[in-house]
Amino acid sequence: MKNFALIGAAGYIAPRHMKAIKDTGNALVAALDKHDNVGILDSYFPNADFFTEFERFDRHLDKLRRKGTVIDYVSICSPNYLHDSHIRFALRNGANAICEKPLVLNPWNVEALAEFEQETGKRVYTILQLRLHPAIVELRNRIANGPKDKIYDVDLNYITSRGHWYQSSWKGEVSKSGGIATNIGIHFFDMLLWIFGPVKDVQTDVYAADHARGFLELEKARVNWSLSINYDHLPDDIKKSGKRTYRTLKIENVELEFSEGFTDLHTISYKGILDGQGFGVADARPSIDLVYKIRSQFSH
Repeated sequence: MKNFALIGAAGYIAPRHMKAIKDTGNALVAALDKHDNVGILDSYFPNADFFTEFERFDRHLDKLRRKGTVIDYVSICSPNYLHDSHIRFALRNGANAICEKPLVLNPWNVEALAEFEQETGKRVYTILQLRLHPAIVELRNRIANGPKDKIYDVDLNYITSRGHWYQSSWKGEVSKSGGIATNIGIHFFDMLLWIFGPVKDVQTDVYAADHARGFLELEKARVNWSLSINYDHLPDDIKKSGKRTYRTLKIENVELEFSEGFTDLHTISYKGILDGQGFGVADARPSIDLVYKIRSQFSH
């Protein structure tokens, strides 16, 4: 059984990590969040020590280490701009890091983390769960086994409407979240690169606080993409059904259905990591490079 610590326990994604730790038969011994709305811990690890101050969390992990309790992994679910610092904290404390995407915000941060891995001998893993989705895996295999010279026409449209709170939170600050392409879109961009190969050209038409749109030329695809958190951008039939999210991926005008099957992907991710097969720094790099280029085209 491995011991875990968790940074960002009150966030939206943290329960998936708690479930993954529990489902893989491991223990969460300590958790940190500046917010104390963490009753979800009772469902998974009621005996985990909890801290609202980083300094006390740091001291506690050090005390555990001195008493012989090793923290094997630190799971990181904190705001995007803090990932880099929290990963370094994990590695300095002799633990491997499991970090939510985006791993970091900028390409040069990726380079530095790779060096830090070499210095500490510990690993940095990231969650790229769409690579584990059965429908996505099947599509990648189909493309890989298809005509070698074929260039596919791809349309990606993802709308996940958010309330007014979004822009008032850290997610609404580009310097902290990376903006909409990074915060909302990075797992889709990673998926596209994983399936259709590296980037040849990037054109960004719109990059606003609530939506973005552009074109990608990949090795094996021409991709028109659109991302939005604006409820008004939802198709009328989706609104009438009471839903607030719309996701469609079309390849050669044929829609790929992958709205289901997300429930256990974090647990599958953790199993892979614990078996030494997780996604690392090199896997995360291409999509981080891409969203940085998209963001940079509108930073002037």
